[in-house]
Amino acid sequence: MDGNGRWAKKRFMPRFFGHKQGVDALVRTVQACADRGIEYLTVFAFSSENWKRPSDEVSGLMGLVLVAVSKYLTKLAKEGVRIRIVGDRSAVSDKVREAWGQAERATEHNRRITLSVAFNYGGRWDVVQATRCALADGVQPEQLDEARLGRYMAMSYAPDPDLFIRTGGEVRISNFLLWQVAYSELYFTACLWPDFGDAELDAALADFRARERRFGGVKLEPAPQVVSA
Repeated sequence: MDGNGRWAKKRFMPRFFGHKQGVDALVRTVQACADRGIEYLTVFAFSSENWKRPSDEVSGLMGLVLVAVSKYLTKLAKEGVRIRIVGDRSAVSDKVREAWGQAERATEHNRRITLSVAFNYGGRWDVVQATRCALADGVQPEQLDEARLGRYMAMSYAPDPDLFIRTGGEVRISNFLLWQVAYSELYFTACLWPDFGDAELDAALADFRARERRFGGVKLEPAPQVVSA
C-alpha cells in the first residue's frame, strides 16, 4: 500500500494525513474484494524496515492502529471480515498489541474474507522465525523440506497469493511475503494508495485473468482430431 506520503505531499499536507487516507482506502478495498468473492487479502501495513522512518511518523502510525480499530472494527466485523495480524509483535506497545488482540477476537468466527495485516513484518524475518520454530520443535535437518517449513510460516493458515499488487509506481517486492509469492502474478501501478478504489482493483483483476499461469510447466496444445471419411 505505497504512496501515502507522496499523496499528502502533493496536497501540501503532513505525511500522517496520507496514512489516514490510506486506512480509508484499505477499508474500501476490503469491501470491494469481499464483494468480488475474494476470500483472502493480505496488506503490508508496516515493514520491519519502517522503524527507520522519523520517530513522529512511526508514533503516528502506531496511534493510527488504535484509531482504525476503534473506528472500523464493528463495521468490518458485521461485514464478515476476519482480521489476523502477521508479524513480530514484540517491538510494539502493549496498547497496540491489545488492539490487535481485540480485533482478532471480535472477528475470529467470520469467514467471508480474511484480512491479514502484516505489521512489523518482513519476508526474511518470516523465513528465519519459521526455521527457528521448526528447530525448537525438534525437526531434524534431513526432515526439513518446503512443505514442513511452510507449516511454520506466519501465514500458514492461508493459501499462497495468486495476485500481488503494489501501488505507488515502485517496481519491487520490498521484502513482502518472499516465501509466499514465489508463483504469484505481480502487478504494479502508479496509482497512489489513498486513490486506490474499485476501478484500480478491477484493472488489476482483469490483467490477472489475461495471464497464462503454468507454474513452471508447459502449456500443452490439444492433440489434433483425425476424422476419417
